[in-house]
Amino acid sequence: MLKKNAVETILGAVVLLMAGTFISFAMNMVDIGEVDGYEVSAAFLKVGGLTDGSDVRLNGVKIGPVSDLTLDYETYDAVVKMSIRSDIKLPVDSVASIGSSGIIGGKFVAIRPGGEKDVVSKGGALTKTEDFKSLEDQVGEIIFLATGG
Repeated sequence: MLKKNAVETILGAVVLLMAGTFISFAMNMVDIGEVDGYEVSAAFLKVGGLTDGSDVRLNGVKIGPVSDLTLDYETYDAVVKMSIRSDIKLPVDSVASIGSSGIIGGKFVAIRPGGEKDVVSKGGALTKTEDFKSLEDQVGEIIFLATGG
C-alpha cells in the first residue's frame, strides 16, 4: 500500500511539473505583456474577426498588439487601435491590412511600410487601409472573373 502511494505521488509531481513547463512555454510564446511604444489607429470597413491582443506585423515580424477595437458612429468604420514598439517608425504612407494565419487561423494587422520620410506620430492614424476579404469574398471574385463578368 505504501509503495503504491509513493508511485502515485511521484507521477502526480511529474504531471504538475510538465503542466508548469507547458504554461511557462505558452506564456513565452504568446508574448504577454505591455508593449513599450506608441498608439496608432486605422479605420477599416470590416475587420473579419480581429480581436484585442491580435498581432500587428510589419513584413511578418510582430511589432505590437491590437489594443482596442471601436466603432466610428459617424462613418460606421471599425477603428483599430494598435500599440507599436517605440523603435519602429512607420512612414505616413504605410498601408494597413487585415491578414489571416491560414483558413481557420487567427487574424492580424499586416503593415506594409511606405516610402515617405515623415513618420506617423504618437496617437496618429494610418489612412491607407485594405479591408479584410473573407473566403466567400475571394471565391465570389474568382467566379466573377471566370464567368467573364
